[in-house]
Amino acid sequence: MQLICHISTPFYDTWKSAFDADAENRAAAGLTMMQIWRSLDAQTEVTVLFNVADRSRAEKWLEQEAILGRAATPHFLKTA
Repeated sequence: MQLICHISTPFYDTWKSAFDADAENRAAAGLTMMQIWRSLDAQTEVTVLFNVADRSRAEKWLEQEAILGRAATPHFLKTA
């Protein structure tokens, strides 16, 4: 299963530093970062693709991110 997160951040460099520092928490949530994209048309828009080992742990991580003010629009996907 994969998770695509759409994130709006006015300060990409600050967001990216915090994102990199959170690698251990994402791993504990069963998430493996696969790719990060940054919009060419809207520099404040970031999309991250994760591989998900455990959806319930990933959902708890998303809830924690929202509490910390780092909310994302998540989409869980499976290969069709």
